[in-house]
Amino acid sequence: METSLHIAAILGPVLVILSISEYLNYSIWKDVSPSVVYLNGLILLGSGLTVLHFQHTWRLDWTLVINLLGCLLILMGVLRMFFPTMPQPRQSTGTNLLILMLLAAGLFLTYQGYS
Repeated sequence: METSLHIAAILGPVLVILSISEYLNYSIWKDVSPSVVYLNGLILLGSGLTVLHFQHTWRLDWTLVINLLGCLLILMGVLRMFFPTMPQPRQSTGTNLLILMLLAAGLFLTYQGYS
């Protein structure tokens, strides 16, 4: 449980900042270089593997959010590394909903990590 709290205390604020900055600066992904997309994928993959390495218990409690986010980071990283030239998703209701879900997960983990 101690490890889960440490991961939540780091991953939560990162997700909050990431989701807000992505929403406010969504246009930066419009004409992005495939090299940057690949590098972003490498960072996401490394982050996801790190999360799952240290959070390797699958329980039906709040720590499941950490595991699911770790898997999502890995999936996003692999997709970005194998398909760096794929067009980036446009800002839409779906992408805004995804950003909102990441914000909610970040706020939840921040609360768990610091309460």
